Amino acid sequence: MNCGLIGHPLKHSYSCQIHRALASYDYRLWDLTPEELAPFLERREFAGINVTIPYKQQVIPYLDGLSHRARAIGAVNTIVNRDGRLLGYNTDFAGMAALLRRLGIELSGKKVLVLGTGGTSRTACAVAAEAGAAQVLRVSRSGREGAVTYEQAAERHGDAACIINTTPCGMYPAVEDCPLELDAFPGLRGVVDAVYNPLRTDLVLSARRRGIAAYPPRADCICWRPRRLTPAHYFRGRRPRRRRSTWPIRRCCGRWRTSC
Repeated sequence: MNCGLIGHPLKHSYSCQIHRALASYDYRLWDLTPEELAPFLERREFAGINVTIPYKQQVIPYLDGLSHRARAIGAVNTIVNRDGRLLGYNTDFAGMAALLRRLGIELSGKKVLVLGTGGTSRTACAVAAEAGAAQVLRVSRSGREGAVTYEQAAERHGDAACIINTTPCGMYPAVEDCPLELDAFPGLRGVVDAVYNPLRTDLVLSARRRGIAAYPPRADCICWRPRRLTPAHYFRGRRPRRRRSTWPIRRCCGRWRTSC
């Protein structure tokens, strides 16, 4: 079975190692430029693919069907080729919701800041809204499309209870980058970072130094995806028979930031 990940760039990705630990199918990385995206999808020479930045929205016009969740959010992270028909799913929603529950972050009635305006940002906003957040604000450098700027977030929204980073800021190799200064948010109770390489970004470490609940509370990147909703399940068309140890996955994510 020919599966893999599409996105650009992909030098940060551990997806091959993670999928080898989850299942026994061939999995590879396709680092595609924007010009290569359409021809790749039109050839349909794969059984299933995961989709990462910057293509979670751009792939949708090439698909023959979308799950209810993917259609509502407007972002796809998993595509399955079913007899030549490309079907799109969003498994990030369930994974992020489970992660927030695991951290014990309560969003009901709270203000949430979502850093970024891409496909993962759409998922984070949907998770926060379904959890009953009183206000969900997207944050971007430009402030376009209804977002606030980082300066406005710091000046006007210090009462935010949760910050969710969906940007690549802090991702390997630029591991020293941090999207904002947490001292501007005295009401902060939880931080979630979609970046998993390194597992502990500067944003996560900054939150933990302040006693704020932050992902990952331990080195376990698999917690993003509950077992019954993994992309591997969609690729194989069935649930895994047993839960596999997460140790091979945690071990493969070797660029760890362990200081607190």
